[in-house]
Amino acid sequence: MTDTTRPPYAGTRYPKLAEVPAFTEFIARGWGAEPVPAPMVDGAAEAAASHRRRLSERLPGAVIVVAAGTARVRNDDCDYLFRADSDFVWLTGCQTEGAVLVMTPVPGGHDAQLYAPPPFRPGDTGFFANAAHGELWVGASPGLREWAEALQIGVEPLPALDDRKDLGGALAAGAVSEALVAEHGLEVSPQLGRNLSQLRMVKDAWEIAQMRLAIDATVAGFAETVREIPRAVEDGLGERWLQGTFDRHARTHGNGPGYATIVGSGAHAPVLHWVRCDGPIVPDAALLLDMGVEANSLYTADVTRTIPASGTFSPRQREVHDLVERAHRAGLAQIRPGTVYLDFHFAAMEVIAQGLHDWGLLPVSVDEALSPSGQFHRRYLACGIGHHLGLDVHDCSKAEYEDYMGAELEAGVVMTVEPGLYFHANDLTVPPELRGIGVRLEDDVLVTETGSEVLSAGLPIDAVGVEDWTKALLA
Repeated sequence: MTDTTRPPYAGTRYPKLAEVPAFTEFIARGWGAEPVPAPMVDGAAEAAASHRRRLSERLPGAVIVVAAGTARVRNDDCDYLFRADSDFVWLTGCQTEGAVLVMTPVPGGHDAQLYAPPPFRPGDTGFFANAAHGELWVGASPGLREWAEALQIGVEPLPALDDRKDLGGALAAGAVSEALVAEHGLEVSPQLGRNLSQLRMVKDAWEIAQMRLAIDATVAGFAETVREIPRAVEDGLGERWLQGTFDRHARTHGNGPGYATIVGSGAHAPVLHWVRCDGPIVPDAALLLDMGVEANSLYTADVTRTIPASGTFSPRQREVHDLVERAHRAGLAQIRPGTVYLDFHFAAMEVIAQGLHDWGLLPVSVDEALSPSGQFHRRYLACGIGHHLGLDVHDCSKAEYEDYMGAELEAGVVMTVEPGLYFHANDLTVPPELRGIGVRLEDDVLVTETGSEVLSAGLPIDAVGVEDWTKALLA
């Protein structure tokens, strides 16, 4: 029998509190103003304006629509933490969920207009009923006026986008929803995506400064992580403790990790994307750490070091590390303006193939291994030797081959160099003493007017330097 004296309002939805007049009237009043400035990184609005001008010059006369996207569902009614689409951020400096940028042709360029969801303030049903965006649930947020002042462009409420009748055939990119594409007749445009990737390949001074912040924070995060090795070993906390250590550092000193942090000890080190991190830290094994802080501007670092958990490499670990280091230095030596992007890849691969041949691991000659029809050495190095880096860890991925792999490097490109050797524990083609050893060296490199600069040079790359650095942190 139902107790009619006790209203069954266990939550905000079933039955709906919004349908209780006394409640909605009472919760709508008595709130003080709580203005919140738009969370913008210094210089982001000016950089975004420059980026829009560059895109406008590429696509004169085109109507352009780029969206920030929305948070993905993790499970049931819980979402993953929102991260705005990189193209949208590059063009706006804004990270507001659900926002849409429209660039409309005008004489001399494009007019930029942002459409964003207004916050749910007191008096709005969403204020108390929307657990994802209501200010009662998530805190005060900037209004459209604050965003307009920060972004230096017009900002309208998202529903006003429905009134636009001039978007048919507009070029769409970023995280534009299928519903928006269908409603306005947008054209999801590979051309627009390619142009954005091409433009993002060369970083401006502001972007390079953001990359330096991310990389410096990452270097510091490596030190914080290595200091926790004794606790991870002695208390049995394992790889996940080190992963969590870096992720906490990244969340404290930036937006968070730029990608899933990789911590691979012993037999896990050869696994290229070992993000489960559910194993122990083996005291006498090599420990591969692939980690990057994403700055608050969303520019990310991507750095890898392989260290001896004990402070000293075994002879075989040292031998593998030395070969990877030689390949790494050969790749770095190719980074300068005017060289073809892939030159660093081929230079590093030649060193790897020669080393594997010298160890008797290749069934063919070095030339046969390196030939397009051979590639035998790639059994132990199946991935590439590097990639562009920026707002995405694998930046500018919508570029075509001739834009990316076949292009000449120019000043302002930021890229990684990351050769490695991965001898899996169950690989019977290698001698037992090599099985379970994985080594990768990865640095973030800026192409300068005269050569290159290793932005992650705060970490050593030679085996002796790595050992000394590790021992100092473990002491």
